Amino acid sequence: MPANKVANNKPDTIVEAYDAVVIGGGPAGATAATDLARNGLSVLLLDRAGRIKPCGGAIPPRLMEEFAIPESLLVARVNLARVVAPSQRQVDMPIEGGFVGMVDREVFDAWLRQRAVEAGAQLRTGRFVRIERDVDGTALVRFRRSRDTDQLDCVRARTIIGADGARSEVARQTIPAARKIPYVAAYHEIIRSPENRTDGHDTKAPRFDDRRCDIYYEGRLSPDFYAWVFPHGDTTSVGVGSARKGFSLRGAVSSLRTETGLQGSETIRREGAPIPLRTLPRWDNGRDVVLAGDAAGVVAPASGEGIYYAMASGRLAAESIVTFCTSGDARALGMARKRFMKAHGRVFWVLGIMQRFWYASDRRRERFVSICRDPDVQNLTWQAYMHKRLVRARPMAHARIFFKDLAHLFGIVAP
Repeated sequence: MPANKVANNKPDTIVEAYDAVVIGGGPAGATAATDLARNGLSVLLLDRAGRIKPCGGAIPPRLMEEFAIPESLLVARVNLARVVAPSQRQVDMPIEGGFVGMVDREVFDAWLRQRAVEAGAQLRTGRFVRIERDVDGTALVRFRRSRDTDQLDCVRARTIIGADGARSEVARQTIPAARKIPYVAAYHEIIRSPENRTDGHDTKAPRFDDRRCDIYYEGRLSPDFYAWVFPHGDTTSVGVGSARKGFSLRGAVSSLRTETGLQGSETIRREGAPIPLRTLPRWDNGRDVVLAGDAAGVVAPASGEGIYYAMASGRLAAESIVTFCTSGDARALGMARKRFMKAHGRVFWVLGIMQRFWYASDRRRERFVSICRDPDVQNLTWQAYMHKRLVRARPMAHARIFFKDLAHLFGIVAP
């Protein structure tokens, strides 16, 4: 349906009207806009210019299959993760028969937005300001196209998807619980990858391998989360996350770069942003707004993984709006969260327990890394990551892991 022009409560003002206005053009918003447009709805995708989220850029095979992502967008294929304990002990976790794809978020997000445009959505650059109501109760979305002007543009929206990231302004204005969600602060530096990318042979970066992700569970680098070195082909993300107030994220990244031999690599850009620690208990306002992505809190605890879950929530938000526009029943908007939690809630619950316990101290981190040596743990971890569900096909492996966990918890085995 083409966008129509209708009058709002000011007789001399004409604004465009859309079936859906999607605020935020990251993976969640762009996916939602694409699906809505493909279902014949008139869609405006509103995105801020120049913002790139700090992100490791890892995507699993299921994401590529489920959302038709071409392999040409991959800048690297990782087949090994190395976890590092406070004692500097290293444990390698190979991916048997598969790989984790790495993307550059600047390129990846732009491609997703362009796909939404090709599906029929209109893309505009602007910063969301507020939602007002027309005389008939329809939402009026006010946004500013440029920082250099105080003038606000306005569009009329039958429905709205808030996909404007953590600390979403859409969420804060429409979903009261959004103001209380806790966050981890994430910061990373995108650097030029060393020219020699074979582990152990480059004296300037002796610990770097462009086919391996390194994850550091050390309290000095992150007192409550982890630090990372994730290769992106020609570039590499070196970052850290923490919810601890006063902790120097930049200082931790500087230390990590020095220790890994990456301090001399060219710094291309620096980025920081909050990452939600908990999924919101409600994503919709019961009327015409539904959230997706970081705005809804769909980042996996413990790992901080968000791209797949953002796109999955964007698709579910779009499906709920299509149903609402067809039926007129606002209860359909609540189905986005219900369906997401049915599919992923148990995984988030398990990961949340893991983060709260194992990341609490260096002593526990040391034992956590020790557990990662176990072949059963490695196999089930990668299967769960690749396929985005808990693996139930090997009950004895789960039983073995359970008893090994207990042994580590009570200190029966040495770390």
